[in-house]
Amino acid sequence: MGLFTKAIGPVFLKSSNQAADYINKLKNLQGRCSGELKEEIEKQIAIAEYGIKGEESVAFELRNSGIDMYILQDICLEYEDLHAQIDYMIVTRKRTYIIECKNLIGDIEINNVGHFIRTYQLKGKTIHEGTYSPITQNLRHLQVIKEVRKSGKGNMISRKIFESHFEDNYKSIVVLANPKTILNAKYAKKEIKEQIVRADQLVQRIKELDMQVKEAMTEKQMLEIANFFLDKNQSERSDYAEKYEKLLKEAEDSEEHIEHIISEKDKLKGELRTELKAFRLNRSRQEKIRPYFIFNDAQMEDLLEKNPKNKAELCQVSGFGTVKAEKYGDEILEILRKVSH
Repeated sequence: MGLFTKAIGPVFLKSSNQAADYINKLKNLQGRCSGELKEEIEKQIAIAEYGIKGEESVAFELRNSGIDMYILQDICLEYEDLHAQIDYMIVTRKRTYIIECKNLIGDIEINNVGHFIRTYQLKGKTIHEGTYSPITQNLRHLQVIKEVRKSGKGNMISRKIFESHFEDNYKSIVVLANPKTILNAKYAKKEIKEQIVRADQLVQRIKELDMQVKEAMTEKQMLEIANFFLDKNQSERSDYAEKYEKLLKEAEDSEEHIEHIISEKDKLKGELRTELKAFRLNRSRQEKIRPYFIFNDAQMEDLLEKNPKNKAELCQVSGFGTVKAEKYGDEILEILRKVSH
């Protein structure tokens, strides 16, 4: 920093509120759904809340860094069919840093070919599993950033100059935010080791990388870069929550359809009961017998449930044998056909 350069310290131009809004939307949906959809939403809430805790630990380190920097938290950039959800973009007087925050459960080993292996305990068992490389993820973020920023350059010469200096000016850092995570990177290549740190090492790493650059930017230049990317920010997480809104709407529409079908069936059964009771009463009067001798209420319910289409099927109804089916079958089947249609 020059002798007469004004210190600005860490300045958050954008703090995270997208993730909190996203969680609130999911919690609202959670209370309105059930089954597998509810379980999936609960899982997404847990992941998002755990991720927020990791990002908060990084925010704490940055606020207390004492470094002149502009900070953009939780931004989404898009270029054509590519997009990048970036935890932190930090513009210091020397460089722009792209921070990928990982709040992982368990310990991490990075082998000699750059694969990430996670080890954790689950129900008394030790689980070893490969996990997607956050280094690779952040490199893809850098590619989107490169294309977005290059598209904002006015002419071919400025685009060429920007592209030739991009790797020097934009650096990737992956932060392991869980303080309990043990990182074993002794077999990892140097370029990978340099990109991954624990949360409490982040500020020191930024200082080390900044010291490699002699020329410093002015506050105006820093702010121009930060505001450029802030203007390009998209609302990716809210769109993601809309996926669950759509699934819930489909489920609610399906439930309404099922309820309508059930309602129609209940209405039909009610009409059939009325017709069958009228038939039973009339025949009992004609024959001077008790109505339940023709069929009782339980037998009528079985009749409604099985809805026979012919006398053979009518014989499968409780209380109906061959004789009763022959005697009353034609009239009963006609009632079923008339009301059903």
